[in-house]
Amino acid sequence: MLKTIDGFDRIGEENAFAVLARATELANQSRDIINLGIGQPDFKTPDHIVEAAVKALKDGHHGYTPATGIAPLREAVCADLLKRHGVETDPGNVLIVPGGKVTMFMAILMFGEPGTEILYPDPGFPIYRSMIEFTGACPVPVPIREDNDFAFSAEETLSLITDKTRLLVLNSPANPTGGVTPRSEIETLVAGLQDHPDVAVLSDEIYSQMTYDGMEHVSLLEFEALRERLILLDGWSKTYAMTGWRMGFSLWPDSLMDKARKLAVNAWSCVNAPAQYGGLAALTGPQDAVADMVSEFDARRRVIVDGLNAIEGISCQTPRGAFYAYPNITKTGWKAKELASALLEETGVATIGGPDFGVLGEGYIRLSYANSTKNIERAIERVKIFLENNQLI
Repeated sequence: MLKTIDGFDRIGEENAFAVLARATELANQSRDIINLGIGQPDFKTPDHIVEAAVKALKDGHHGYTPATGIAPLREAVCADLLKRHGVETDPGNVLIVPGGKVTMFMAILMFGEPGTEILYPDPGFPIYRSMIEFTGACPVPVPIREDNDFAFSAEETLSLITDKTRLLVLNSPANPTGGVTPRSEIETLVAGLQDHPDVAVLSDEIYSQMTYDGMEHVSLLEFEALRERLILLDGWSKTYAMTGWRMGFSLWPDSLMDKARKLAVNAWSCVNAPAQYGGLAALTGPQDAVADMVSEFDARRRVIVDGLNAIEGISCQTPRGAFYAYPNITKTGWKAKELASALLEETGVATIGGPDFGVLGEGYIRLSYANSTKNIERAIERVKIFLENNQLI
């Protein structure tokens, strides 16, 4: 019998893809499925981005590129970061990667090993904990609480750091909660981290351009005191509706950049060339489509929150970022994963149970409003009728 390393017995997965597979299977059986499970914009990639990638193919960009990405794209990333965050960065510290997860994988692989601790948001993106456990490091949840508007608490986060802590993972705007951590809390965290100079920080800012109600996205990149231990994660998937293009970027401190480059060489050689030219067009071309998508997400956000709060047993805070609602379903009497499964199997509405996002996720489900207003309204009506007929309390 073949024996793999113990890490593969610990590794988890992202259940959103399992739910997507089941939803697709049911749809293939002629079921009417409304998918509010997967975190994927329902918009097409803007035409000028597609055309740039097609042109790159026609122009003969068929070969390898540098492992770090083509120079014009890395320069465009720095120009974009300057425009959005007011911070000068060096293209030599930019790594173009095949999606956002890769940066998580690399950063956690660099710092995780038995005997160490890595802090991560809980509830949070499930791959954080999965990768931490794969390395053998101890995953330490940073609680993301409803009574704190689903922002992380700087004080609580700092209290969890020990002499074994190697890496702190942060995410704002957040998946699955839609929480946005305010500047005051981030400033407190940054000040407190000065007492822990050996702790690296991975800031997942993939939803950085999706905030609402005047909420400000505060990038950790703004804080010079963190620059030499900050790994920034961002990309094109959510902002430009490019999930299938597998286009992300990360910014690394000088001390880690060559390690990241070597991992890229060993793992994927380079990101495919035409996708990079599409990413270049996204950053340097018109941004109207981004504004239009965010505006539409905002309108859908209001519909889904109002609809959920009108259902007996459900309460839903208004998310301030990303495109997820994270309602509290405790008063329905249902366990979260059981409810999510029943909604899919019996009503055709795909959602994700809170425990799929961490040990603190019980009592919640996640609904993505990256779907049409019409479908959101249909889904809410189905959930309402189901719970009226299946209240457990």
